[in-house]
Amino acid sequence: MDPLIIFTKVFKSYGKVGAVDVISDFNLTIKQGEFFCLIGPSGCGKSTILKMIAGIEDVSRGDLVKPDKVGMVFQSGALLPWLTVEDNVAFAARMQGFSEEKTKRVTNEYLKMVKLDGFRTRYPRELSGGQRQRVGIARALTVESEVLLLDEPFSALDPLTSEELRNDLLTIWLSTKKTVVMISHLLEEAVLLAERIGIMKDGRLKTVISINLPRPRSEEEKKFLTEVERTRKILEQ
Repeated sequence: MDPLIIFTKVFKSYGKVGAVDVISDFNLTIKQGEFFCLIGPSGCGKSTILKMIAGIEDVSRGDLVKPDKVGMVFQSGALLPWLTVEDNVAFAARMQGFSEEKTKRVTNEYLKMVKLDGFRTRYPRELSGGQRQRVGIARALTVESEVLLLDEPFSALDPLTSEELRNDLLTIWLSTKKTVVMISHLLEEAVLLAERIGIMKDGRLKTVISINLPRPRSEEEKKFLTEVERTRKILEQ
């Protein structure tokens, strides 16, 4: 797999006088088609890394190579409450300048992919939390970028809904071959989903761990539990 996202000695700071680096000497290569998870304590800079990939935040110093266009799923869903499910998804396609024909085609395709084809006329307030996140995923896919970014997309959901959406996300990743970069606050979730996990601390990338488990993975298997404990020890060092 070819490198798609490359951080080279990246720093991010805010303010001009006495600026504080929130990201320091960050070096990371994410490969095309990879499922990569970032984990670490709150405030360590995970969301800032994701925002730099998305182009929401600029790099203060260093080099970042990334695709110009990415799709992003926010923790809150960030849907437009005055638009229906269909129009929320189509909005992203129209913002890309797609023709109405292509907008309709990709909207239909990704609504079916996230199992919301029968909910297209509903408004966000009429959806469950899991359904709102599905709309967010469909909207991000509609951009038709190489990269899908997810900022703790399941953190506000109940365990059963989270499990279902994780399985759906894996299916989407395998079928679309997109590069997925996801932030998670759950170590078990990262081990279940990712091919590699980047562990952050105090704005730095502490280490990157490869998860060498076959798919499908089960949280009840001994090999899975062993991998979680191995990763946990590295995280706590």
